[in-house]
Amino acid sequence: MGFDWKEIFTVSMVLFAVIDIVGSIPIIVDLRSKVGHIQSEKASIVACVIMIAFLFVGEEILKLIGINASSFAVAGSFVLFFLALEMILGIRLYKEDNPSTASIVPIAFPLIAGAGTMTTILSLRAEYEKINIIVAIIINIIVVFAVLKSSSKIEKLLGENGLGVIRKIFGVILLAIAVKLFGANVKGLFI
Repeated sequence: MGFDWKEIFTVSMVLFAVIDIVGSIPIIVDLRSKVGHIQSEKASIVACVIMIAFLFVGEEILKLIGINASSFAVAGSFVLFFLALEMILGIRLYKEDNPSTASIVPIAFPLIAGAGTMTTILSLRAEYEKINIIVAIIINIIVVFAVLKSSSKIEKLLGENGLGVIRKIFGVILLAIAVKLFGANVKGLFI
């Protein structure tokens, strides 16, 4: 119970794979060319607030609509599974509208703190301590901020092939996590 580095590392890796900020660099570069300057600080802070708020309020919302944490975790494992398939196979199952502004929408929401991230946070809550999830969120927001600030440099450094390899590696990790999350919570559906 409480602060655990192993849990923080695991949750950080899950969130890193789901947020997929490195894989989003082409989207960020495209948005920057369309709308000009992106406020990295503002986007990062808003995404952090959304994720931490959802960590605490999300369970109350579930109770309000009569869904238990195991059901939500299993549903979350399916979302993670499909996100992983997108990353591994290079397909898009979920399409988003084209934005006209960039800092809050779509960078903070839904690119960073989108449906996949929210589902993941609530799913992780069924298995990990809140404090470890909060630390993992903050670690990821720091990484997100750094990537937003230096997205054009990272894109030039890694190239299109490098970004593709990173996406596929994190896709496989995310797929394994989805299977683990499903296995750990499916029993709770029948109790």
